[in-house]
Amino acid sequence: MCGILAIIGKGKDAESVKELSKRMSHRGPDESDLHVMENGHVLSHERLSIIDLHSGRQPIQGSSTAYMVHNGEIYNHQELRESVLKEHTFRTKSDSEVIVHLYEEFGYDFCDKIDGDFAFVVVNGDDFIAARDPLGVKPLYYGLDQRGRIYFASEMKSLADQCKTFSTFPPGHYYTPKTGFVKYYRPAYEDYEKADQKLDLELIRTTLTEATRKRLMSDVPIGVLLSGGLDSSLTSAIASRLLAEQGKKLHSFSIGLDENAPDALAARKVADYLGTEHHEIHFTAEEGIAILDKLIWHLETYDVTSIRASTPMYFLSKAISDAGVKVVLSGEGADEIFGGYLYFRNAPSADEFQKEAIERVQKLFTADLLRADKSTMAHGLEARVPFLDKEFLEIAMRINAEEKQPKTYDGKEKYILRKAFDTPEDPYLPQEVLWRQKEQFSDGVGYSWIDQLITYCASQVADEQLSGAVAEFPYNSPLTKEAYFYRSIFHKHYPQISAAQTVRKWIPKWQENQDPSGRANEAHVLADMEIVKSSVVI
Repeated sequence: MCGILAIIGKGKDAESVKELSKRMSHRGPDESDLHVMENGHVLSHERLSIIDLHSGRQPIQGSSTAYMVHNGEIYNHQELRESVLKEHTFRTKSDSEVIVHLYEEFGYDFCDKIDGDFAFVVVNGDDFIAARDPLGVKPLYYGLDQRGRIYFASEMKSLADQCKTFSTFPPGHYYTPKTGFVKYYRPAYEDYEKADQKLDLELIRTTLTEATRKRLMSDVPIGVLLSGGLDSSLTSAIASRLLAEQGKKLHSFSIGLDENAPDALAARKVADYLGTEHHEIHFTAEEGIAILDKLIWHLETYDVTSIRASTPMYFLSKAISDAGVKVVLSGEGADEIFGGYLYFRNAPSADEFQKEAIERVQKLFTADLLRADKSTMAHGLEARVPFLDKEFLEIAMRINAEEKQPKTYDGKEKYILRKAFDTPEDPYLPQEVLWRQKEQFSDGVGYSWIDQLITYCASQVADEQLSGAVAEFPYNSPLTKEAYFYRSIFHKHYPQISAAQTVRKWIPKWQENQDPSGRANEAHVLADMEIVKSSVVI
């Protein structure tokens, strides 16, 4: 995991490029390097050393005149070296180097051969290719300056004030000067009518296990983000088993406002059950409010849900990085794939359920993946997401939608994922965790976090300011004082209209309350009422 910056075009001096690249030095605190090509193109790299700690410095030169920079991990790099690239001579043991050799071997047509998460730029004379992984696990932006130079960067802050226009690089695409943007990732599941695969619980279990196994590839310590919810608990259980095969113990990390936060209690139970080396972090609402300005600068978004959930993740990531762990597994994607958000219960039909699941997966890069990457990389920590493995996605997304709908199973969300790992003869998790109802991460750290956040934002925004929000911010106008407060901070750091246009709002469908918190859903309210009733002694 790293930060990359590429400038295609003449006239940008090396010192200026270094300064722009250093704006994201948090992404790569281990090394920094830059290469200026004969025609003036510049490649810069901020490195977080994960694979090949000693010789994997970038930019990396290919067999002749091509150079590349890459952010991410290529999980099948060894397989590629031993098969289609067996005739190539490699300069390093880095997984990244296969990219430049794939370009030399296949030209532009090679992104589908990569199994991994990536954003990269390869430059060869006046030819170049830039690409982003299928789901957008790794961030990438592109822009054009006044002199016609093209910029590519891992974070917006390295190009926003340099470009007259810029945008988010679309996931699953590559770009070349000859072809323009080309969509290389065309999975069958993007057609909602192809959700016709029979349910195979064992296949779900084995493919998710293999997706997790490949993401344990590392030359540095690995941990897991453990909220105590289903997704992170399953990831932890699988990783714990796989590491035990190697005689290693998993480090798990959780966060809450205090030791009685819903997620903290559940995570502790999972950690005890799995026997992980568990680390529990606490933060206060006051501390969360105090870092909002810095957090929004890192996140490069004003999306309410992302900011709410990123605050605890930001504190947790710092603690993990301080503990010497550089890579963590995280559970993003499961709720989108299996319709786990509580509002999915209200889907009017199986087709509508499937369409929404597809759209949520396609837009993950605008919300949860952005949060997962930038909250962790603010502290030089790499997050890996097994649920978004290409093979697992192809299987899980094409399962008949009726099998995923909660109403098929008395309202229990993600039933088939839970059932796939419900193995009484060799249990992965305690039953009460395996079947625990969905919580938003931002709620699970302690319900008072969101309440205090909303109250604070309301105290900082006058009624007149909110009433004038449409005129002040005509694009994606904020509708609440909380949204207005975040938007104002974002605008201070990124005042360009192009910056505002990189952000997408997410409003849950099929529920009256438009707040994205899981607590706003009627299903959560009813469940809370049942818990209260059951606790009353008659």
